[in-house]
Amino acid sequence: MTSMLRSFSLICVLAAVTACSPEPETATSRENWPVAYDEVPVSPFVSVHGKHFYLNGLPYRYAGANMWFASYIGAETDAIGDRERLHRELDLLKATGITNLRILGASERSPLRDSMKPAISHKGEIEREDILVGLDYALAEMAKRDLKAVIFLNNFWEWSGGMATYLSWVNNGEIVDMADPDKPWPAFALFSAQFYANPEAVALFHKYVKSIVTRRNTITGKLYSEDPTIMAWQLANEPRPGDGEGSKENLGHYYKWIRDTATLIKGDAPKQLVSVGGEGTMGCLVMDECFLAAHSDNGIDYATFHMWPKNWGWFTVADPEQTFGTAVQRANDYIDHHIELATQLNMPLVLEEFGLERDGGQYGPETTTKFRDSFYQFVFGKVNHSVHTGGPLVGTNFWAWGGYGEALHDDAVWREGDKTFVGDPPQEPQGLNSVFATDASTLKIINDHYKILNADLN
Repeated sequence: MTSMLRSFSLICVLAAVTACSPEPETATSRENWPVAYDEVPVSPFVSVHGKHFYLNGLPYRYAGANMWFASYIGAETDAIGDRERLHRELDLLKATGITNLRILGASERSPLRDSMKPAISHKGEIEREDILVGLDYALAEMAKRDLKAVIFLNNFWEWSGGMATYLSWVNNGEIVDMADPDKPWPAFALFSAQFYANPEAVALFHKYVKSIVTRRNTITGKLYSEDPTIMAWQLANEPRPGDGEGSKENLGHYYKWIRDTATLIKGDAPKQLVSVGGEGTMGCLVMDECFLAAHSDNGIDYATFHMWPKNWGWFTVADPEQTFGTAVQRANDYIDHHIELATQLNMPLVLEEFGLERDGGQYGPETTTKFRDSFYQFVFGKVNHSVHTGGPLVGTNFWAWGGYGEALHDDAVWREGDKTFVGDPPQEPQGLNSVFATDASTLKIINDHYKILNADLN
């Protein structure tokens, strides 16, 4: 196919999948609000009623970002903190239309090569209070800007320590490292998934969860459980029951862990929401039954899913014009499928991770983002359509906010001691999926989305 024909095909695909996005002046669909919306309590806490969020008596839908490192740069200690940068980041996010941030509330001191160092806890005990004070500070600054937080409390993956590290604490140090070339995929996933069935590891996790959910903010003096800045507690980042057919035997333990942890959180923070943090069916053994059961009758308030076209083999950055159209179509199907599942569950749905590399697979903010921008436009068009037709897909958190950060080394590898965080965690090249403060075209797309998303509330 010639370059001209490929470009034409790309335009056709984008036109087809973004046609559903209403224009700002026509997106005044109050008739699609639930009939009983005026019966929703006027509260500063985000609540769930049917397939929608509510805030202060009105529907709450949001354009959000992942900024997991907020607790780190919010720290007062010079070794990791940068509060002046945090202020600038939050101001720019607010100006762009971002109203929701998904941030890290837990990291574990770990032998894993690519885990965060320093980390907050060790064997259930808080080891770096300064990082939690950073979380306190970030929440206080977010409140000043009317931003809401989703705080995740564990990680299936290695980059913050996570479930594999909890297991190592109770089994004499045994661990499988994602970076170990002698233990290829899915060795790490199968090991990490043993966490749910290990009562000692889960008990240490629950001890930590309770200490955070019942924490008092050292900046504001307010209990976390009484702070409406916290929209939701999230059990973990991408908790999977494992990988492959053999992991079906883990499902009972996985469901129990979700129910028990949600119950624990609800007991201490009944005004706040709880979510799983999962990837959707791709992170649930590619089973609808797994996704539905993980969100049913267990204290979970809303559904989440993630979407990674490159990681899942839908898109190749070395051949973008040939693969982008297929990636968009598969993403369209994946979104629609999860809208159907959330409709069955009668709960809100949030696409809380999605991303695409910069053009050519480059990392620096000076490189272009043509394909990423097109992908963002497609995703936001789907959300706009859902919101303004009464559907359950009502929010996003793109991955990830890099803002004023930058890679400190020519190889774009994060090293222990680096404090200029970007959106990409330590195991990935710094800048891989980051949206930087200088990405003017991307920021405009986000801001336009925010305006369309909330046009019927103005």
